[in-house]
Amino acid sequence: MQRSNLVLIGMPGAGKSTTGVLIAKELGKTFVDVDLLIQERKSALLQEIINRVGFDEFLVIEESVLLDLDVDNAVIAPGGSVIYSEKAVEHLKKSGLLVYLKLDYGEIERRISNIASRGIVFGAGKGLPELYEERTVLYEKYADLVIECSGLSIEDVTQEIVRSYNGFLLR
Repeated sequence: MQRSNLVLIGMPGAGKSTTGVLIAKELGKTFVDVDLLIQERKSALLQEIINRVGFDEFLVIEESVLLDLDVDNAVIAPGGSVIYSEKAVEHLKKSGLLVYLKLDYGEIERRISNIASRGIVFGAGKGLPELYEERTVLYEKYADLVIECSGLSIEDVTQEIVRSYNGFLLR
């Protein structure tokens, strides 16, 4: 099966949803925001779900939604915590190219102003710096392509992803 999907992974605030819509328009693909699918399935906002069920149970819900995802020719923006589920990542890799939107910590910190209500999955006793250190290793491990986004505009990031994706397909 050809990997026709493009899956954007990265930290909260990296621009997965924002650039995802623009990339989908440019490449003629549909756009899937996994956080919105989770909200729809659970009839609640992401942060409400996390507050109600906790870290571990949220990851189970997220994994279930991702494993049920069956789309073709789409740009998919999963939550930043997708990389905690090897099964979900492998499922996404079967039909898609995983693109890591890499940003330095300072830029992530500047972009996330609503950390308490944004729907970010934190383990007990962890803050944003620990989350960044823990996740960046996993993003790089699973990514098929890494796009350095620090200092770039949304338009520049979009063009770089489209260019890299098209180049990857031509290999």
